[in-house]
Amino acid sequence: MDEKPSGAIGMSTPLKRVLGVRAAKQLEDKLSLATVGELLRYYPRKYDRRGKLTDIAGLKVGEKVTVWASVRSVKDRQLGPGRKVRNITNVVISDGKRDLTCTFFNRWNLGKMLPVGTDAMFSGTVSSFNNQLQITSPQVAVVSVAGADRLSPAAAKGTSASESVDDRPGETRAKDAIDVLESFAGGLIPVYPLSEGITGTLLQRCVRTVLDVLEVVEDPLPEVLLASRGLVDLDTALHDVHRPTDETALDAALARLRYDEALSIQLVLARRKAQMRHFPAEPCPAVPDGLLAEFDRELPFTLTAGQREVGEAIAHDLATIHPMNRLLQGEVGSGKTVVALRAMLQVIDAGRQAVMLAPTEVLAAQHARSLRSVLGPLGNGGELGSRPGAVKITLLTGSMNTSARREALLDIASGQAGIVVGTHALLSEGVFFAGLGLIVIDEQHRFGVEQRNALRNKHPEGNPPHVLVMTATPIPRTVAMTVYGDLDTSVLSELPKGRSPISTTVVPAGERPAWVDRAWMRVHEEVAKGHQVYVVCPKIGDQLDEPARAKVKKSASLEDLNYAPDDFEFDEPEEQSDSKRPPLAVVEVAEQLAQGPLKGLRMGILHGRLPPVEKDAVMSAFSAGQIDVLIATTVIEVGVDVPNATMMIIMDAERFGLSQLHQLRGRVGRGTGPGVCLLVTESPPGSNGRVRLAAVEATNDGFELAEADLAIRREGDVLGTSQAGRSSGLRQLSLLRDREVIEQARADATQFVGDDPLMSGYPGLAAMVASVIDEESQEFLEKG
Repeated sequence: MDEKPSGAIGMSTPLKRVLGVRAAKQLEDKLSLATVGELLRYYPRKYDRRGKLTDIAGLKVGEKVTVWASVRSVKDRQLGPGRKVRNITNVVISDGKRDLTCTFFNRWNLGKMLPVGTDAMFSGTVSSFNNQLQITSPQVAVVSVAGADRLSPAAAKGTSASESVDDRPGETRAKDAIDVLESFAGGLIPVYPLSEGITGTLLQRCVRTVLDVLEVVEDPLPEVLLASRGLVDLDTALHDVHRPTDETALDAALARLRYDEALSIQLVLARRKAQMRHFPAEPCPAVPDGLLAEFDRELPFTLTAGQREVGEAIAHDLATIHPMNRLLQGEVGSGKTVVALRAMLQVIDAGRQAVMLAPTEVLAAQHARSLRSVLGPLGNGGELGSRPGAVKITLLTGSMNTSARREALLDIASGQAGIVVGTHALLSEGVFFAGLGLIVIDEQHRFGVEQRNALRNKHPEGNPPHVLVMTATPIPRTVAMTVYGDLDTSVLSELPKGRSPISTTVVPAGERPAWVDRAWMRVHEEVAKGHQVYVVCPKIGDQLDEPARAKVKKSASLEDLNYAPDDFEFDEPEEQSDSKRPPLAVVEVAEQLAQGPLKGLRMGILHGRLPPVEKDAVMSAFSAGQIDVLIATTVIEVGVDVPNATMMIIMDAERFGLSQLHQLRGRVGRGTGPGVCLLVTESPPGSNGRVRLAAVEATNDGFELAEADLAIRREGDVLGTSQAGRSSGLRQLSLLRDREVIEQARADATQFVGDDPLMSGYPGLAAMVASVIDEESQEFLEKG
């Protein structure tokens, strides 16, 4: 590396000033690290304790070990040309108590790279040769080389470590190659995330050089806050996280950096919330004798206490000049749609329009039918003989023909459509609203930030509409605070009266194939009682041949039931499966069931690649009781409401996530009959898939399951952060462990931002946010 440059070195200093062009280019190309601050925010992923390394005396054959030892001798043996192995090098190492031989093949340069006296880490599997323990072809990481003159002048001055033995130009290192380490005074050895072309040695040298020349880092946090939270200053934290002197210093450094990440997230969310307050919405106060009041009078059931409480909070929000941004969480079947409908009616009473955005055409059509059904005569606006003041409900999807789309767009733009239900088609150009007052987003995790903003910006006068986002996937409190902190949150935990219990059972097809046969018998039993059944598969499948199509078509009693060829991926990203077998597909399973265990039953098929007219026909037939068994993908995951469906069989259940499984089973037990959900799997006992399924089987409480999901998947999946370079996002903060830190940071962020999104009183905080969370990660509200 180059000599120390002149001039002050700070967090924004380009690395090439400090490290030289070559090393800086490597870090930027491979890890997207271009400045001193970005390198120092690239934290070690773990720390090895030197005292916990394996002693040579304790080695056993078959163990994977790492030993820290010195080279005692290096001997080469030539086997001559024409052989695959032409050179064998035996390196004898010692930990000061016992010797061990490491054997390498075709490594002619080891004598130069591992001179006698070199300290290094040797990692590999212990074997036996001639009754002597050895490690064959171990991974090697040099700690210090005997004779500093073997290093380049710059490297010798910058560090005591040399390049790794594995740093041969153009050679790919093994994925699990041991990280390049060097001796630290405290015995704590940082191990960094590496990328191809970046060695631990290079990172160690670069970090040490930067720390040696770095000026005192200006702390963006006020001293009073550091004192009240018991945090060390940033300069100390950055030094101690990379070169800790002891465990206490390391713990203090990590605590500070965890807080930085938590505060950065909360600042992003608090600023977004403050910015929204600067753009007034159109107030939509309740009208005493309007549609909402009339709807409430004619409602054939009693609202739950939770529905009334959440409804009052929403009504208050809608009546103010500040745009509502509320997240409504509720268990499957808890009555979120009625709450949303009452909010839409309040907005319509105020002379505005309401939109319900759904993630799929099936769900959008289902919502449109459901809203018309619940509203009754109040939802027949625009029809011949409709009641005065009745609202018109217009559906807009991407697959509508030109004539229907033109008519729907005209209804929306003219204001005749009081409620608009649609898919992503509502976000496209050419969709204009007369007076958009409320956006209801169903299953918000299916829509990204940009998509939601696109709909917000369709208000012709520029005033943002109120926004209500709903999810039936319960969110752990720490995730809600971290990901949805800019939204007010309401929870519907009480189920309406009349909902039946759902029993969930794992069916281990591999160990107990008879259980699968029994499952199909149960289907016949449910149908015999007059009930209906879902069978869910993770994939669409190949096109059926004509005879099979005719057979299923006939049994379903539907006209023009065609099947799309499957050159498509899953409707939802599949979970990692323990089985190497291809996932079961709807089309193939339907054919097998029609010819086998479910022969004679009326069957239908539903998946995302069917033409919309056929999707609607299938769902209408199933709702009308004309189909006994509906074989579908996750297209029926949300919003589908058939009270007569009492049983669901989920094939290859381990391929679905916990939230998906919870959503799917919520399609049954919606009437008077008890619900049954069978999770069929070939995953072996103890596998990751079986662990997830056991969690679903153990509880019907979605919030409890959400916590289990977080524990199983970890926050990396929840937050969607990557694990390399500038886009790493969160490295220290754990949603499982750091709830208290997140709560503290949320309170502090609210105080820092106040009503000033620019945080003009705290100029260093904006820079801290940018250094901790990149721009892409600041918009990670989209989750699955």
